[in-house]
Amino acid sequence: MPLLDHFSFLAPFYDRVISAPDASPLVELLLPGTSGWLLDAGGGTGRIAAALGPDFERIVIADGSLPMLGQALAKGCCAAVAGYTERLPFGDGAFERVIVVDAYHHLADQGASLRELWRVLAPGGRMVIEEPDIARFAVKLVALAEKLALMRSNFVRAERIAADLEALGAEAHIVRQDHNAWIIGQKA
Repeated sequence: MPLLDHFSFLAPFYDRVISAPDASPLVELLLPGTSGWLLDAGGGTGRIAAALGPDFERIVIADGSLPMLGQALAKGCCAAVAGYTERLPFGDGAFERVIVVDAYHHLADQGASLRELWRVLAPGGRMVIEEPDIARFAVKLVALAEKLALMRSNFVRAERIAADLEALGAEAHIVRQDHNAWIIGQKA
């Protein structure tokens, strides 16, 4: 199945147009000092991976956009794998940490993706999903704009993501700040 990427034309401009978010809350939630491997699912151009590089032994970005992955590889901060989160080419428990930053609402099958991300998370590992908080009015406007732009986005409440993680066996909780929600899932 070929990779389907409707927005690959953005790759050369993405980092200039979309500024990298402050990674410090994410670093704090990932529990700093954890050595090992990090999977950045939907990590695109590597703007988050570049900020997290010093904290991990190895960072792998999995993304469906070859042009975005090309930008990430040019930064020299990570390894890259082209593919979909619904079917990852990694063994069970391959990563000590998994992140999905501002990408969960773009996943074609969120349930299958969450199960697969949980599968590749090592026992004792931690997953952090950062999403715009759809409970906020401004984010609802962004969601509407993405629908009108035919981006097929599916924003869901942080509580639903946390409940889905708990159904997989996670100890889950939510942290909110401004327009963001971080859903943290700890694997036993």
